[in-house]
Amino acid sequence: MKKMNCCLTLVCHKSLQERLIDHLLEHPEWVVGFSGNPIEGHSRKEKLPTIVEQVRGRSQRIEMRSVMNIEDARALIAHLKREEANPDIAYWITPVIEYGRLA
Repeated sequence: MKKMNCCLTLVCHKSLQERLIDHLLEHPEWVVGFSGNPIEGHSRKEKLPTIVEQVRGRSQRIEMRSVMNIEDARALIAHLKREEANPDIAYWITPVIEYGRLA
């Protein structure tokens, strides 16, 4: 089994959620599992595509996280840059010191 040594976080506008989930599900060789949470985005560069978002001054976004192998995370990011190049998708990779199951 590959060492699970990083957490890949992807953030996108909620309108891109299903497309991004499709990419994650299409690559079980890289992504063992992931979780997603609705969040709100605040930024000077933030695009506010809906009237509600413009009034509120923030966008509805989704944050997806996956604990994975660093090489797999980089391969997935390279794939997404080729297939889904979009400045509205942000990502970051953080180290994971330990990962496991309680049983």
